[in-house]
Amino acid sequence: MEEKFMRVLVMFDMPTSTKEDRKACTQFRTKLIKEGFMMLQFSVYMRICKGVASANSHLDRLDLILPPKGHIRALILTEKQFDNMRLLLGKRSENEKANKPRQLTLF
Repeated sequence: MEEKFMRVLVMFDMPTSTKEDRKACTQFRTKLIKEGFMMLQFSVYMRICKGVASANSHLDRLDLILPPKGHIRALILTEKQFDNMRLLLGKRSENEKANKPRQLTLF
């Protein structure tokens, strides 16, 4: 059975009032990027995964890099659900356009 592409969205709100808080926030963002996440908009990152098992695996890996403070939420969406997201103001970023999975047909 073929697995479907999934999107993992990570949304976070972190304190930045002290130098230590800002450092923790920056380190978390850097680690997210190293894990293959890209910024969708400020404090919202997403990653494409092949299947639910892969998406859950990436969420488990995020547990290892969580900062000591803040609020972090994650959501797993199907590609169809993600495509149905409405952009209410602004334009799709070039990064979003470049990272859209493409269907490949082989004969």
